[in-house]
Amino acid sequence: VQLVECGGGLVQTGGSLRLSCEVSGIRLIFAAWGWFRQAPGKQRELVATITPTSDTTYLDSLKGRFTIARDNAKNTVMLQMNNLKPEDTGVYYCNTARQNMAWGQGTQVTVSS
Repeated sequence: VQLVECGGGLVQTGGSLRLSCEVSGIRLIFAAWGWFRQAPGKQRELVATITPTSDTTYLDSLKGRFTIARDNAKNTVMLQMNNLKPEDTGVYYCNTARQNMAWGQGTQVTVSS
């Protein structure tokens, strides 16, 4: 199984980014998936999850700004991030909601003030 995240970058406060996670080696449809992030000096935290039936959950502080989605045909999980804030800075990763796959390299998101 391989997880490849992309789409990160440097944006100003209020900007938007769309992250993608290409999953290979396992069919996306067989699991709930999540996006996680790790800010500098902090532990990795769960940002959002999406079930096989596309039910979603979000970190309370992110509701209304982030949207997780899945494309089963492309075996890809996406995270649309709007109205970004400096505290959203970190490395973003995808994994199953149970975190039972090897982690990918992540994608760096930096939000400048």
